[in-house]
Amino acid sequence: MDTPQPTPEEMQARVLHRDGLMLVIDKPAGIAVHKGPKGGPNLEASFDALRYGLPRPPVLAHRLDRDTSGCLVLGRHRKATASLGLLFKHGKIDKTYWAVVEGSPEANEGEIDIPLGRLDAERGWWQKPDPNGLPSRTTWKVMGRGDGLTWLAMEPITGRTHQLRVHCAASGWPIVGDNIYGNGPRFGEPSLHLHAREIVIPLSKNKPPVRVVAPAPAHLHERLKACGWNGEDTEVHPVIASEAKQSTLG
Repeated sequence: MDTPQPTPEEMQARVLHRDGLMLVIDKPAGIAVHKGPKGGPNLEASFDALRYGLPRPPVLAHRLDRDTSGCLVLGRHRKATASLGLLFKHGKIDKTYWAVVEGSPEANEGEIDIPLGRLDAERGWWQKPDPNGLPSRTTWKVMGRGDGLTWLAMEPITGRTHQLRVHCAASGWPIVGDNIYGNGPRFGEPSLHLHAREIVIPLSKNKPPVRVVAPAPAHLHERLKACGWNGEDTEVHPVIASEAKQSTLG
């Protein structure tokens, strides 16, 4: 899946939450968040469309893989971005991903505790299970089952690169379309069936956490429905908070 450079209008249509401190956007699959060494489309190049009156464009508070879709958090100014960075670093932000995997876990829920390390220097960020690697934990719950497929809700307790992808593959049920750790094709369909479904951000001390849900993208619909998803996204409702009330921290 190769996604072209988003237009300003397309970027603005993907804003799920906006306040004076941050934006949460619905990242499309198939586009990198950063400009890579080979160039090509990337989300950062379109952030100028998301200034909404501020002097500078927002900046990434964390990252998602190129082929992962869903909730992506941006800080709107330096102080907010620093605060968000600390929340991510110390595991204060709750993230739920939807994945469709090949095969079927025996249990209906569980925890994966498999340390991860770098595969090798040539493969950059690619990871592997490594007893001497960094602690890596993921909780998961079965949302539905289909013919040879399972729909999971996954919550990474730690935030390692490719953690969910490696943990699923190492458990014997790789994510559909994973062309690094699973059986996905290098080009074409199916593309990676991993979606950052929900994020909960306790950014302001005196206000409840901000909860944002990203709708299931089109390329997941067929296999989600095969696992019992009813096709509804009733929890998704874009929120534009009052920027005047939310423009200071804590």
